Amino acid sequence: MLKKFIVLNSLYKQTFFPILSLFTSIGTLLCCALPALLVTLGMGAALAGFISVAPWITVISQYKIIIFIVAGVLLFLSSYFLWINRNAPCPVDEKQAKACMFLRKFSLYTIVVSIIIYIVGFFFAFLAADLFFG
Repeated sequence: MLKKFIVLNSLYKQTFFPILSLFTSIGTLLCCALPALLVTLGMGAALAGFISVAPWITVISQYKIIIFIVAGVLLFLSSYFLWINRNAPCPVDEKQAKACMFLRKFSLYTIVVSIIIYIVGFFFAFLAADLFFG
């Protein structure tokens, strides 16, 4: 019973935190990176159209430091849990073992994509304006 709980707990950590970090990374991309990218590329009219469709973007961008901190912490936690559980045992059943290995690979890809989105968002939210217009 305890071994089954440990396996389910590790699968939960392998799936929950990577998916959550992906959503927070996408949030950083939408709140801060996309508007900065559009302005940097001289697409102010596109940004105005985007804000007219989604006016909540301006409210979220006021809290960009908090959003980036939360997203960074979630990325760190999900990476940490993925690293800790990299050698966790999978179930003996063949179908469950395949599902376990698929979830591990899916979690790894999700973390990598989340980190890339986070870095792009961080660059355009905090560094791009100083580099391009400094």
